[in-house]
Amino acid sequence: MWEGMLQGMWIGISTTMIPINIAMVLVGCFIGSFIGMLPGLGPITAVALMIPVTYGLDPTTGMVLLSGLYYGAIFGGSTCSILINAPGEAATVATAFDGYPLAQQGYPGKALAIAAYCSFLGGTIAVIFLMLAAPALATVAISFQSSDYFMLMVMGLTAVSAFAGKGGMLQSLLMTVLGLMLATIGTDQISGVQRYTFGSINLLDGISFLLLAMATFALTEAMFLILRREKVSDDLDVKSISKWSCFKVTKKEFKFILPSILRSSVLGFFIGVLPGSGGTLGSFLSYGMERNLASPEEREKFGKGSLRGLAAPETGNNAASTGSFVPLLTLGIPGSGTTAVMLGALIAYGIEPGPRMFVDRPEVFWTVIMSMYLGNVFLLILNLPLIPYFARLVAIPRTILVPAIFFFSFIGVYLVTFNTFDIYMMILIAVCALIMRLLGYPMAPLLLGFILGGLMEDNLRRSLTIYDGSMRFLWERPLTLAIMILTILIVLAPFIGPAIKGFFQKSSSRSNQ
Repeated sequence: MWEGMLQGMWIGISTTMIPINIAMVLVGCFIGSFIGMLPGLGPITAVALMIPVTYGLDPTTGMVLLSGLYYGAIFGGSTCSILINAPGEAATVATAFDGYPLAQQGYPGKALAIAAYCSFLGGTIAVIFLMLAAPALATVAISFQSSDYFMLMVMGLTAVSAFAGKGGMLQSLLMTVLGLMLATIGTDQISGVQRYTFGSINLLDGISFLLLAMATFALTEAMFLILRREKVSDDLDVKSISKWSCFKVTKKEFKFILPSILRSSVLGFFIGVLPGSGGTLGSFLSYGMERNLASPEEREKFGKGSLRGLAAPETGNNAASTGSFVPLLTLGIPGSGTTAVMLGALIAYGIEPGPRMFVDRPEVFWTVIMSMYLGNVFLLILNLPLIPYFARLVAIPRTILVPAIFFFSFIGVYLVTFNTFDIYMMILIAVCALIMRLLGYPMAPLLLGFILGGLMEDNLRRSLTIYDGSMRFLWERPLTLAIMILTILIVLAPFIGPAIKGFFQKSSSRSNQ
């Protein structure tokens, strides 16, 4: 096994270091980062736009370019989330929870630098896992059944506790339920029945994630800037933002977030290995895990500019995106929407992804993996020098920033469907979201419920079909039962921790007496 892996690594390194492949990695990372930074565009758009270009290239070179585009777009997607609270991709939603407040506090450069370092480390650690464990993890991924996926989605929803302020758990749960309800709008993919469309053909395909994300985050934030009378970006000193000291991460800060990076890298990678999970679930679970593990004092900072709250999801989504290559390359199963597009590119090249790919096309398999090392280095080199220029975006006067947010939001949504109905719906949702935010209802649980709702429904339906409508799959399958127990422990962790701590404090006080 080790001999074959070392031989494959050598093939991958020697092929990656060919000048044309190095150039393609660099081009892919640059274009991907640029597209990822634009609200409304993401890795799927980046990869889809470049597929026609790759047809004239060698299969290995073409896949290296598409891979660079993929993790470049993921890497750059955090910029808009941090600077203008406009996550155009589901995987970067959680990055905005603490990245945007940190930027508003006058540290946009520091937030971008932490995101860059975490993306680099999360991607690099995940590549090492991918290289060492791809064959074994393929066996684990293929053993997952619909009941396991359903319970995994339920575990993902436990991250709702991470978005609940003090005494706000009920509000977070209500918003999660609302998100699950919105996910049911449209045509049922299995039965073909129309649900909650009210006879409108515009709702047959349901509500798109981009529309909901832009309405609840970008547009709502723009309207908040209009409503708030205090000065925000108008008072920020552009010259001070450009200084290196504004985005330098100190040794103390890096040491503080390092455990979060390591934990989120492992969790994100293993979530990404599971087909259909991708960076979205990896980022939300990483964020929820770090908040649950944080001390009560640190937990209060989450959602207000916590460094750990920024590091965890940014690491988790990059690690999960790298992990999604495991089911793509070893099973031929796309782990996300972007890898589904890449699967089409592989098939167009005449390459059949699956267990035989190790043997039949080792140069493609190992070159894609080894090029990720180079790509992560290029991304860090490309992005760090540009941070002062990105950070200046928060110093744009409000009179320019607000119309720009509206423009990019409307254009981003319209270019997806070319339907003016979506623009009207986005405005309606944004107004409702503004009212709910003014009443203290968080928007993140709504998006979490919407993202996971469809996956939950599909896997629950398959499980019930297999078990003749019975819920016994929850305890009859050991893996499903294990995930359910872990979910219960995660939910109870915030209550168990203080109880145990209080018990030991009472015991120690009694012994001292």
